[in-house]
Amino acid sequence: MYFNGFDQTYKDWIWYAKPIEINASETVNQEPETERDFFGETVDMCEGAHEHFTENPEEFKKFVEEGKKPLYPGCYKHTKLSGLVKLYNLKARHGMTDNCFADMLIELGDLLPIGQELPSSMFEAKKTLNALGLKYEKIHACFNDCILYRKKYHDLTSCPKCGLSRWKVTKKNVVKKGVSTKVLWYFPPIPRFKRMFKYLETSKSLTWHNEAQIKDGRLRYPADSPSWKMIDYKWPNFGTEPRNLRLALSLDGINPHSSLSSRYSCWPVILVTYNLPPELCMKRKFMMLTLLISGPKQLGNDIDIYLEPLVDDLALL
Repeated sequence: MYFNGFDQTYKDWIWYAKPIEINASETVNQEPETERDFFGETVDMCEGAHEHFTENPEEFKKFVEEGKKPLYPGCYKHTKLSGLVKLYNLKARHGMTDNCFADMLIELGDLLPIGQELPSSMFEAKKTLNALGLKYEKIHACFNDCILYRKKYHDLTSCPKCGLSRWKVTKKNVVKKGVSTKVLWYFPPIPRFKRMFKYLETSKSLTWHNEAQIKDGRLRYPADSPSWKMIDYKWPNFGTEPRNLRLALSLDGINPHSSLSSRYSCWPVILVTYNLPPELCMKRKFMMLTLLISGPKQLGNDIDIYLEPLVDDLALL
């Protein structure tokens, strides 16, 4: 851009998230948006959960049948499963307590028509959603960010570098054994990559950079960049397989409490998949949270200690 200037022939950007206009005659046989949501999203969620039921296929069949039920008789927009997922997302976004969410389920159940399928308690809601969930790990960490209590340090009760206890100590110097001074939340990316390849549409999108991208020497997308091409040149076996994933890692400290008076610092570590088309790779559903490092202070160079489990999985891949 600096050396060559802006393209004077540019008028409309047609390759980035611009909807394609369709004639009215072509839309006659298309299924309604509500029906696509009803079946498509529920099927995607259920297919992704299949691996959790490999030892009990009958349980999976029951789970699918439950998930496909309309939220209430005559409802064509939401199933029992998709409605519950939307409500739970609302709970997480606004920081609802479990008691508040349980009360909301009861009130909504009273407002919906007779025969509604919404769970009536937090226990039932969690039981349904746990079938969809992916595993995560809670890894204990030294309060001074010296080590993670994993691998050779797994069974230690104090840090071998600074000597600080692994467990919290009360004001009366009572050790609360089992309660770590600091915890790292780790969400392994490998199972989620597997799910991306299981979905038909997503698996097609993961090779977009090789099959659908315009290759005319202009820089429109990360695949046009010198960095991408350098990887293809240095590791040709990797570059020739379009399904191989190109990832970007992003991290930053945030204050999760929405209060300027709080100095608490929380660090999310996110992976972005550059294989996807530009209109998808920065979508929230494809931005993959892998680590959540809790405060209360900023990490500085000690953050590499917390990246260890992610680096191990990426090396394995």
